[in-house]
This record gives sequence, C-alpha cells and structure tokens, in this order.
Amino acid sequence: MRFLIIGGVAGGATVAARLRRLDENAEIVLIERGQYVSYANCGLPYYIGDTIQDRNNLFVQSIKGLTDRYRIEIRAEQEVTKILTTSKQVEIKNRITGEIYTDSYDKLVLSPGAEPLRPRIEGIESGRIFTLRNVPDTDRIKAYVNATRPRSAIVVGGGFIGLEMAENLRTLGLTVSIVEMANQVMAPLDYSMAAIVHQHLMAKGVRLVLEDGVARFEEKGDGLCLHLSSGKQMETDFVVLSIGVRPETKLAKEAGLAIGSLGGIEVNAYMQTSDPDIYALGDAVEVRHLVTGKPALIPLAGPANKQGRIVANNLVLGNRQTYEGTMGTSIAKVFDLTVATAGANAKLLKKEGIPYQSSYTHGVSHAGYYPGALPLSVKILFDPTDGRLLGAQVVGADGVDKRIEMLAQVIQRKGTVYDLAELEHAYAPPYSAAKDPVNMAGFVAENLLTGQCKAIHWREIERLSPDTCRIDVRTPTEYRMGTIPGFINIPVDKLREHLDELPKDKPIVVTCAVGLRGYLAYRILIQHGFRDVRNLSGGYKTWSVATAKLPD
Repeated sequence: MRFLIIGGVAGGATVAARLRRLDENAEIVLIERGQYVSYANCGLPYYIGDTIQDRNNLFVQSIKGLTDRYRIEIRAEQEVTKILTTSKQVEIKNRITGEIYTDSYDKLVLSPGAEPLRPRIEGIESGRIFTLRNVPDTDRIKAYVNATRPRSAIVVGGGFIGLEMAENLRTLGLTVSIVEMANQVMAPLDYSMAAIVHQHLMAKGVRLVLEDGVARFEEKGDGLCLHLSSGKQMETDFVVLSIGVRPETKLAKEAGLAIGSLGGIEVNAYMQTSDPDIYALGDAVEVRHLVTGKPALIPLAGPANKQGRIVANNLVLGNRQTYEGTMGTSIAKVFDLTVATAGANAKLLKKEGIPYQSSYTHGVSHAGYYPGALPLSVKILFDPTDGRLLGAQVVGADGVDKRIEMLAQVIQRKGTVYDLAELEHAYAPPYSAAKDPVNMAGFVAENLLTGQCKAIHWREIERLSPDTCRIDVRTPTEYRMGTIPGFINIPVDKLREHLDELPKDKPIVVTCAVGLRGYLAYRILIQHGFRDVRNLSGGYKTWSVATAKLPD
C-alpha cells in the first residue's frame, strides 16, 4: 500500500509515524512545501521573546530523525499543486529546482493546515508587516528585531497568538499596542472574563485599542503609520498581523472534494473526504462541535494530533474508529495570567439558539490559609432545565490548567453541574481547597437550578427599576473602597437586625465581593418573607471589572 501525505506539521507527521507503527511494509511518502516538518508552532512566539533561547528546541523531530526511525520518505520544499483523483496521482513542484513531476497513491492524506488572514488593505505589502504561522515567519521577525532594534510594535488582532506575541515583544522591552476590531480580546471568552485580561494587559503596559480596525498602512520614515477606521492614527516601528486563519482548501476544491458550509474540507466521522481514497485532518477540515453538534473550524494542535492517529488507524485497519468532534479546549499564558476555555461561550449559544444559564465564582488557586494562594475566576454555562454543562472559562494566575481540564472532561461526557459538585479531586493545601473551585461552581449552579437562589448578572444592574432596593452586604471598609452606585451598605452579619427597615413589596438585589455573602444574605431574606430577591452573580468583582472603562 502506498500512502501519500500532504503536509508535514502536527497532523501530517502524526499520520506518517502512526502508519509506520501499524504497517512496517507500507510505502509512506510525506510531502511538505516548507523546509521543516514536525515543529512546535505554539512555541514560536516564545522563541521571538527569548523565553525559548535555542531555536533547535522548536523542532519536535528532524527530517533525518523521522527518516531514520520510521523509514518514511520525506520530501521537503516540494509542493503538491494538483490532485488527479481519477488516476490517483498528484502533481508536485520542487520549489528548489522548479521541476514538476507526478506521483501516485493508493490512499492520500490532506493535512495542509491553515494560512494567516492577510486582508487587502492599502500598504499591507510593507516589509515592516509580519504574520506568524511557521518557522520562516519566526526567523523573519527575529531577524528584524535583532537587526533594527525597534522600540515599538503594534499587534493587529487580540486572539491567543496576538496576545502571546504582545507579551513576548513587551518582554523584549518594546512599547506594545493591540488593535482589535471586536470589543474584547480573546473571542472564545465572554466579555466579563475577557475584561479581567484587559485589566492585566494594561497593568503590564500594553495599550488596548478595541472596536477599531486598520483602514490602511502608510510607511513613514523608519516606521509605519496605521490609519484606523475611526480616523485615529498610530505610529510604530513594525506590525504583527494576528487576525485569524483560514483553512487551506485550494487543492481540495480544485480536486472536486466537498467543502463544508464554513469553508473547510468536509469529512465524515472517519475523517474521510467525499473521495473515499482521500482523508483529511487538522486546521483545514470542518469538525463537529461537541456542544452545538454543528460544523466548526477549530485550529488547534491537540485535536489535529488525535485526528492523525485516527486517520492512520482507519487507513490500515479499515474505517473502525470515529472522531466524535471538538469543543475547542484551549489555554494561553498572558503575562502572569493563565486564560482557558472549553465548550461553548454565550455568543455561540445565542447564535445557535441554545438556552443556557450562567454563573460566576471567584475563588483561589489553593487553600487560602496556605501561603501563595492566588485569585481564580470561573464562569460556567449550563442548560437551565437539566443542568448539562455547555461551556467553561477560567482565568487566574495558578491552577487554571487543571481546572479547565476537569471542566472539559465533564463537558465532553455530556455531564451536568451536579457532576461538578460531586467531582472528586486531589486535595492538599498547597494544591487545592477541600471544596475545589470546580466544586464551588457546581454548588452555585445547583443552587440556581433548584431554586435555592435567584441570580442577576452584571449587565442587568443598569436596567434595574428605580424602586429596587440595592444592598451591599460587605464590610464597611470594603464598601468604602468602592461599591456599585445606588447600593447601600448593610453587612451580612448585621442584616437580621435591619430586616424591619427593608421593603417586602419591592424587588431587592444583594451583592458582596464575589457572591458568597450575597447568597447568605439572599437565604436570610427569603426565609424572612422577602419574595423578590436576587443575588449578583460574581459580586462586585465581576461587575467592577466588566464595567471598567478603558483609557483612550
């Protein structure tokens, strides 16, 4: 059997290695148009920022290493330009010599990845504008920084790679700005959680320009001038474009393979295209979103590698193993914060018309009495009828990774918030609390579903009716340090002594720092005959961060 694999990074390299482990006698040819195979895309920003100092550490495996160990024929710097499905051949161009030749296959695997978006904007061809997707891109940025010693940079796009680039350029001592068309960075997060990231970025000296885009670029002396859609102008030494990627589907389209509704290659559960002899995987394909059940484009290395293993299994053993889908579990370091998400966010659920309820909890990374405990914020989204967990977001300085993985496992298995409440975790004071933040998120959601508490969210505060009684149940000291306008201070420990002063015929909203004391106040009021009471989810912390104004 002769297997031809197009694309040698992540998914493609995984397919090739797994094929050899399954079939010692197969002919395996890996064709990669670039110079390198099997390298760590996700580590590229950290090499630019000198966190990873040895460039060789970016390479998971070399061409020689793969060839020696797996006896795979690897053709680097050669590009497949055409797939001839009828004759089961491909046309290949040697990018060094220019030679064009054909090769045949029994089974073909497409792993072309995705390409950075580079919109048609005036001035975008400037040599001071870079994208970051592969090792040559990295080398160009690194060489420019080392040669010109720039003082400033603008990152256009506030996604995961954009924020990682902002951090690493700031680490090099540059003045850094982020320009983002949306009203927030990190689209997988909901605004209230992204707002925590906004505050942290600004604290680290990164300027945020949100809800604005680039109309044109203009070279100006030794730098660039960005003319924004708002009419504002920004000057900088160079720009990194990080506005997203699109699947590379040119080969598939020209070969007549089915393309999905979102523009990715359409595959079935076996990762098989509309041609039964061609499989596809990775950033170029559409997969099923595990929460919505709809097609999705989710360009992540983890799913690509898992798909690669499944593709190889099905090629050798027959179509036995299916890929169930992806929920986009992702994580990023943003200076001192770790930001993670899994499943669907509110924007996606609204778009798909999926009912949901949400709650915020703020805890700490481990037992509060053990030194070094750091804030940890959790938002979960769940079905308002059966409590099925639909999405989760975690932001904090420590312990975020293990919490998002706990939450992701429940989402993947179609579990509920009741499962979160019962989830068993490893506990010792340096690592967690006896009631882990994930358990606490489950407890809060369970209280909402069972009617033990009714919540109000930060966006609703400004729409409260004038006759609403608003109570901040924190201590007087906390209250003096800042409160929501219009809220009076009655500490929860003194609430019972003031019940006669509160109206039973008007709505009441209670808040505290993060929601716990507000819940206690809610239970006190409800059991003393107050009927229209709601507790602010996430408390003053969520409201204050989400409503904070960004500087001009």
